[in-house]
Amino acid sequence: MSAAILEVSRPVGGLRDHLDVAPMSPTLVGRDAELDDLCLRLGIADPATDPATQALLLAGDAGVGKTRLLAELRDRAVEHGWQVVVGHCLDFADSAVAYLPFSEILGRLSTEGSGSVVDGLERYPALARLLPARRRMGAEAAESSLDPRQLFEAFPALLEDVAVDAPLLVVVEDIHWADRSTLDLLSFLFARPFDRRIAIVASYRSDDLHRRHPLRRQVAEWARQREVERLQLAPLRTSDVRRLIQSLRPGHLSAGDIAEIVDRAEGNAFFVEELVGALTGDLPDDLAGLLMVRVDGLDGHARTVVQAASVAGRRVAHDLLAEATGLPPQQLDDGLRAAVDRNVLVPEGGDGYAFRHALLAEAVYDDLLPGERIRLHAAYAEALGSARFPGSAAELARHARLAGDAAAAVTASVRAGDEAAAVGGPEEAAQHYLQALGLVGQGASLVEVEPAELVARTSDALLSSGQTAKAIRVVREHLAGLPSDAPPAHRARLLAALASGLLVADAEVDAVPVAAEAVSLLADGPARQRAQALALQARALVTSMRADEARQVGLEALAMAEKLDMPRLATDVLTTLAQSERDRSVSQATASMHAAVDSAQEAGADGAELRARYLLGRFLQDAGSHAEAAQVFAAAIQRAAEMGTPWAPYAFESRFMRVSVLHAAGEWDEALALSSIEGETPPRVAEDLLNAQRAVLLAARGDAAALALADSTRGTWHLEGLAALTASSARLAVAEAAVDVEGASQEYASACAAIAEVWRPWFPARLRLAATTLGVLATAAAKMTSAERADAAPVAVRLHADGLHALAVHRDTGAEFGPEGQFWVGRLAAEWLRWRWAAQIDPPAQEDLVAAWQQTEELAVTFGHVGELARVRLRRGSVLRGVGLAGQARDAMDWARETARELGARPILDELVLLGDTVRGSRPRGSSSAPPEEVSLTPREREILSLVAEGRSNGEIGGQLFISTKTVSVHVSNILAKLGVSRRTEAAALARRRGLL
Repeated sequence: MSAAILEVSRPVGGLRDHLDVAPMSPTLVGRDAELDDLCLRLGIADPATDPATQALLLAGDAGVGKTRLLAELRDRAVEHGWQVVVGHCLDFADSAVAYLPFSEILGRLSTEGSGSVVDGLERYPALARLLPARRRMGAEAAESSLDPRQLFEAFPALLEDVAVDAPLLVVVEDIHWADRSTLDLLSFLFARPFDRRIAIVASYRSDDLHRRHPLRRQVAEWARQREVERLQLAPLRTSDVRRLIQSLRPGHLSAGDIAEIVDRAEGNAFFVEELVGALTGDLPDDLAGLLMVRVDGLDGHARTVVQAASVAGRRVAHDLLAEATGLPPQQLDDGLRAAVDRNVLVPEGGDGYAFRHALLAEAVYDDLLPGERIRLHAAYAEALGSARFPGSAAELARHARLAGDAAAAVTASVRAGDEAAAVGGPEEAAQHYLQALGLVGQGASLVEVEPAELVARTSDALLSSGQTAKAIRVVREHLAGLPSDAPPAHRARLLAALASGLLVADAEVDAVPVAAEAVSLLADGPARQRAQALALQARALVTSMRADEARQVGLEALAMAEKLDMPRLATDVLTTLAQSERDRSVSQATASMHAAVDSAQEAGADGAELRARYLLGRFLQDAGSHAEAAQVFAAAIQRAAEMGTPWAPYAFESRFMRVSVLHAAGEWDEALALSSIEGETPPRVAEDLLNAQRAVLLAARGDAAALALADSTRGTWHLEGLAALTASSARLAVAEAAVDVEGASQEYASACAAIAEVWRPWFPARLRLAATTLGVLATAAAKMTSAERADAAPVAVRLHADGLHALAVHRDTGAEFGPEGQFWVGRLAAEWLRWRWAAQIDPPAQEDLVAAWQQTEELAVTFGHVGELARVRLRRGSVLRGVGLAGQARDAMDWARETARELGARPILDELVLLGDTVRGSRPRGSSSAPPEEVSLTPREREILSLVAEGRSNGEIGGQLFISTKTVSVHVSNILAKLGVSRRTEAAALARRRGLL
């Protein structure tokens, strides 16, 4: 396999030699329409016209004919003057090689390309990392990790250079086996417009895409792009199957044989070929048996060759196969000739062989006995480890591990991890490092790296790929197992890795003492390691709001970083120092953070740059500058995508916060689009956080799907308090929209209990939850009976007290709320007064109530959350109308109504109706007709009639409307007279019938 993977020496146009085609049928059968369609879409049929698409996904079941169709497409393209280049993905399982098909493509271009290609490779040195020769074992190691954005910029530029001479068709086969980095680069190429004629086709097995397959969501995301089209290759029609059979065995099969083949093949071209070839005897009942019929007919040497080839994988180089089989040259040649004649293997260029179909390779491998597999894997491992054959560390690791050679496997896994990290593949790097750690845990020894360093590399890779919880768990496990006599520097390395994870995790575990212990252990340790530990300690201190201490430690770390010529570390420390300025002035901190972003970009410190961008966005968000914050977060998201680390610390957080600020700014459609994970495969915590935010947005629009989506996130609440808080906020919003007092109270209690397990009981956001729940009680109070209000009173008192206590605890830490927090402080006070007014329990003075809501509205304007401002103006309007200030009430409620309509905020519109909004033609639900002409009630009389219908006494009505009981009595008498009834119950019933309520 290795030479076929990493050594490419075929001409650019030689796709037929490179694809898995040695078909038994001399002609393409039943695919003319699909071939014509492909050529038309890609612009191959008529070079004078613009193509309909530059990117196409070719999907189909295994064996349905994707590879054969691509071979025919290649022939058609070459006939029309196109160049064709191809790369393959291989089934390496947990030994993935990052960017494997693109290495294959670059290897071919570098050896057979034109002068412009050679010049292009010199102009884009990042691509050299992916050249096959650079990725073999024994090649010179890269000094630093590759920045994926350099690769993402360079690869399409090189394709443009290739396409100068003639149009270019790029084919990537079997992306259902693709590594994460390959899929990311494909996504970039699909979305990028090319100046020259370049078409990209990627094929995959659609029947392999189970629900959790990473490609499933990726394909869905690609399908939404206008630049990408999809062609599903359907099974052959019955008539085409019959034609194919005739082309394979013209005139030699009976009608019964043909009918049986048609029935069993189910339109699968590969199965047709195998069934036709197996007709010399009884046909097996299962697919694996059918595939083995062809192999079973081989002699001993041929079977040995085929079995050894299956252990290598889909493809294998001749010299490596000879070494693995141990056969003398003549016997090897005889065996290969028989395997090729039987159409099991096909020649691969000039230096190797491939199985005619991947299903054949899988069937042969599965048929091996355990001892046979181990022996053959050991032979490949020995050959690759000898450095006499080209191959990658990932291949050696796979063979050594499956051969049971733990010592060789662990060394190769570490090298494979380093190689993946060097080309910007953190997820693949983490897989290899974890393999190595697992082998070490089983007794294998590390040779080239200390165990603590391997754990730290594993943690870094996991953090970069967004797997924070797993990174922390891995480090803690190895800290617990660290020998008591381990060198201090080793323990410090693990502690620093743990602190790094804790700083981006959502947990109440304080990273400060962990980082401080690392610094203490390095008092006489390596200077560079101590500088890194100091920088980490400064970050931990500033995160814990100990700004003065953070500045002191940060300045020491900065001095060491500059002295030791560590520019990236110095940039990271500058970001921390800028963050510490926040306790002095938001404007000063913002200016310092802008400078930190510039410094990080100049130094090429990707992690520091993402952190600085995220913190800058947070500063602006907390200051209420939502539009500007959204732009900063968008830039951070874009940079993370360019770096190939969309789920890394501060990259995903920027996306999460951008959704939040878009929600606040009233850009709900854009926020919903950004919160969608369709077509993506985020880590579970990231997935649940985005789903929780999406649930909040759906709840704000009154969408019934919000509850189910919020509930789907419960699996990570114990890991991520923000997921619990956000999902609970969505559920509480649903209860608020329904004015469900019991449901809101229960949701408040369960949310506090769940979040307290991750954070602490009196977390700052508890103030918001308490104010929201208290608002539900205040809205519902107008419809409650006296007994219901009495029962709800203790709940309201407790909610108010909880909010005040959460505020006090927060202030005890020395921190103060920004505009958002101050808004919720004012909202809690205003909702408390509204409850007492509506429930007529210790009702406040009219001027206090009005002033509280006026102040809350002002705080809402400063906060800048459009949806919350609409709700505040709605409730302020209801208060103003209740005290007789109808003109002011109308203005407030009109604004709330129009804003709610623009946002699609149905719950706010429903609350307007609930509060009796009849302003400017609006009418409560259920009152489709105007009241009879003979009944002419004033606005105040209508308001009092509504309260009478709720069973309120004259005293309660007077207290709520701030008028005397005697005045209420006069109004009630007038209402009874106008309605022509003598009792209050009759008035209520008549009012309901006539639509007066």
